[in-house]
Amino acid sequence: MPQPIQVTGSTQPGFDAILSPEALEFVAALNREFNPRRKELLARRHQLHAAIQSGKRPTFLEETREVRESEWQVASIPEDLQDRRTEITGPVDRKMMINALNSGACVFMADLEDSNTPHWHNQIQGQGNLRDAYDRTISFTSPEGKHYSLKEGRLAVMVIRPRGLHMEEKHLLVEGETTSGVLLDVGLYLFHNARRSLDMGTGPYFYLPKMEGRLEARWFNDVFTWSEARLGLPCGSIKATVLIETILAAFEMEEILYELRDHMAGLNAGRWDYMFSAI
Repeated sequence: MPQPIQVTGSTQPGFDAILSPEALEFVAALNREFNPRRKELLARRHQLHAAIQSGKRPTFLEETREVRESEWQVASIPEDLQDRRTEITGPVDRKMMINALNSGACVFMADLEDSNTPHWHNQIQGQGNLRDAYDRTISFTSPEGKHYSLKEGRLAVMVIRPRGLHMEEKHLLVEGETTSGVLLDVGLYLFHNARRSLDMGTGPYFYLPKMEGRLEARWFNDVFTWSEARLGLPCGSIKATVLIETILAAFEMEEILYELRDHMAGLNAGRWDYMFSAI
């Protein structure tokens, strides 16, 4: 019989604190609860792609017309997410994070996705760096002896971008099956940092990439609601900004807002991926 939870990736100093038994059980529970639906959503993507290849064209959905035409609004947005005039993006290595947080930008998108090679070491080390950033203990000394640390006072607000819905994580098995990359990223971050971020006067904030429609937004909303209940967080404390990076999502933007209305912080155009998806 396969082990309930099995880490197959290599370990390094500091990994044990991130991959603690309690954290792994939280990630495993997320996968048991939500990975089957994630796979169904991925299968639906393939079905829609096949339909488009056969000549069907994307359009606004008749079954969600009421969402587009009725009166409603998303929940209030935290104060520290209301000024986003300047945002800086980069991977979650220590030197990059320190420079970004010190930069004077309003927001730092700490990226576990495109700008970060999704190697096991990068993902887990990045989680440790996120934890140390909230604790304000993150530091780095270069081979040349230059030291980097966080400045006193205001830092950029951290918003975490996990991997997309389609990514698998082969280095963590639950009941012998590979887990979801996004559930690993979201799960470890929330387990270690949701309460830390709230105690720092900010919150657990996400950028969600590669979304293709309202049902995927509903899935994320359910993940957030489940996690808040499991971790004892205030309802709606998790906030998400959705990147519109696909032509299909562009036809369901209001529906995406609606599905994530208790956890919504806004939409952002991911223009390069969007242009590619529309070709």
